[in-house]
Amino acid sequence: MKTLTIRGIDEKLESAIRMESKKEQKSMNQTVLKLLRKSVGLSDHELFPQYDDLDALAGSWSQKDETEFERNTRQFEHIDEELWS
Repeated sequence: MKTLTIRGIDEKLESAIRMESKKEQKSMNQTVLKLLRKSVGLSDHELFPQYDDLDALAGSWSQKDETEFERNTRQFEHIDEELWS
């Protein structure tokens, strides 16, 4: 992807973009890209799609599940010094 520098953004425009960014909970860059795409008729394609397909998993582990996971992955915390010499 290319990088583009835009000069001459006044405080009113910057403030409006910042407010839109906060409202959409997106970065300033994502917001400017969205607004540019929309202004030239390319708004059908979402540049930064939002995924929620794993939301059902968030917070679904029990304490037992977490304890078992921690126990089963503890071995990955150890470094074998011979491999890194």
